[in-house]
Amino acid sequence: MLAKDMISDVVPALKTSETAQTALNWMETFRVSHLPIVNESDYLGLISDSDIYDLNQPEEPIGNHPLSLPRPSVKMHQHIYEVIALAARHKLTVVPVIDEDNHYRGSITSNDIIRGIASISAIDQPGGILILKMLQRDYSMSRISQIVESNDARILSMYITSDPDSTSLEITLKVNTTDLVSIIKTFERYSCEVTSWVTDNDELDRFYRDRYNLLMKYLNM
Repeated sequence: MLAKDMISDVVPALKTSETAQTALNWMETFRVSHLPIVNESDYLGLISDSDIYDLNQPEEPIGNHPLSLPRPSVKMHQHIYEVIALAARHKLTVVPVIDEDNHYRGSITSNDIIRGIASISAIDQPGGILILKMLQRDYSMSRISQIVESNDARILSMYITSDPDSTSLEITLKVNTTDLVSIIKTFERYSCEVTSWVTDNDELDRFYRDRYNLLMKYLNM
């Protein structure tokens, strides 16, 4: 999924002539902490509520406000992972999208990011979740796929997390079946530790809600 596929029509862009109070009102209305600033179609930067509060001049035009952020944005063709990385790095609630000519094309909100993650993670498809733990040196995507497919199942999505100070990996698999017993037994037979699994709808809801909360905490929103 690319940035151009995630653009929201909900969040407005500010003109330089609009006041700081107008910006704060819009931020409250749309429940964001950032808004893009444009001049005609040119993207000028991203203002945060902290920038406005620091200056403490609510009737001052936005164009007179110094900006703390280094004009963050993504291009239309950039991948959702790059969008997430930028949002996490600068703790953004809105990610501006521009074209090759620096023209503003729209913004991506945190909700848009969540919907994008849901789309590429097969969250809305039926199945179960397995969480594996293994040493980095033992990791093999082809081996994991073979184990799942040998039990007449297939992987719908997979992602890996790791601690920089650890030699282990945590691998989360979404598979197209809720009958995980045979898959778990096969992983254990190959000395792959299955630390947890999720099968019923209530557990899946809790799992996704926990992951959503962790992502929001990571993005500091």
